[in-house]
Amino acid sequence: MISTLAWTPEGVRFIDQTRLPLEESYVVAATWEEVARAIVTMVVRGAPAIGVSAAYGIALGAKITGARTAAEFAPELERICAGLASTRPTAVNLFWAIDRMKQIFAPLAAAGKPLDEIRERLLAEAHAMYDEDISACKAMGAHGADLLPDEGGVLTHCNAGALATCGYGTALGVIRAAVERGKRIHVYADETRPFLQGARLTAWELMADGIPATVLCDNTAASLMRAGRIQAVVVGADRIAANGDVANKIGTYNVAILAREHGIPFYVAAPWSTIDLATGTGDAIPIEERPAIEVTHHGGRQLTPRGVGIVNPAFDVTPVKYVTALITERGILRPPCSGSLRQMELVGAAWG
Repeated sequence: MISTLAWTPEGVRFIDQTRLPLEESYVVAATWEEVARAIVTMVVRGAPAIGVSAAYGIALGAKITGARTAAEFAPELERICAGLASTRPTAVNLFWAIDRMKQIFAPLAAAGKPLDEIRERLLAEAHAMYDEDISACKAMGAHGADLLPDEGGVLTHCNAGALATCGYGTALGVIRAAVERGKRIHVYADETRPFLQGARLTAWELMADGIPATVLCDNTAASLMRAGRIQAVVVGADRIAANGDVANKIGTYNVAILAREHGIPFYVAAPWSTIDLATGTGDAIPIEERPAIEVTHHGGRQLTPRGVGIVNPAFDVTPVKYVTALITERGILRPPCSGSLRQMELVGAAWG
């Protein structure tokens, strides 16, 4: 299984996703600031992976702090958390992980526990998030595999695989599980402009696993659907609002509309940490605007006229009416989602 990130004695080790698929190299972040930089520059990306990365960043900050007591470390922790929270605004897993680490620190600090003990507890919590993420992905795969056809084409957008998580993947986890059950799936991967996560990352993962894959330009999906080559769509998510609206990589909304027009099921696979019950609808989800250079340049070469206006939102929002089902580690939810999401949250302890 691809090692997207790992805790090491030297720091947090990331596979450098900006260099894939032609170069498999790794970056070690020795400080929390370097973890934040890895998130901003998309060395590591994908909502679940970003969340766990932030948790490790906090653990790393606690490890190398010059503070001697919890009281001394408390204001530094706030700065670390604020710095990590500022990296990418859309993926709610980031804020979920930061809050979870704060909840570990606060009672220990209030009880006057030694900083060494707090360090150990923070690192243990980050490790727990890592393990939980892989387990969640495999549970999603088990739930979602039955939804995919026994044979046929499945379209995915962006990369929601092992590289976007701690392992196995969300949307690609569903595909992997279906293939493991003997289903004959051919994956069509949108290239996903402008960062080309589908062309570079999804295709690389699928080829490594021996799963048949074809990369298509983002404007090709409609014609393949019309030709009957796509039987299902499965994507990941960066935030799911309380009503079931889904924020995912820019272009997902286009695909959802096309799927509805052609009578093709559109599935969203995401862990429970991606669901944001505090945000009522997709209209309230903050959308990250990425640097213009991602559009104007490719491989160091300028593609657009100098001075032309650029819009580069990293995500769009797909209204829940276009979603056939949400696949989570807790089970499958079908729209309307508002009541079922809140009910599943209330009884979430039953899922562990």
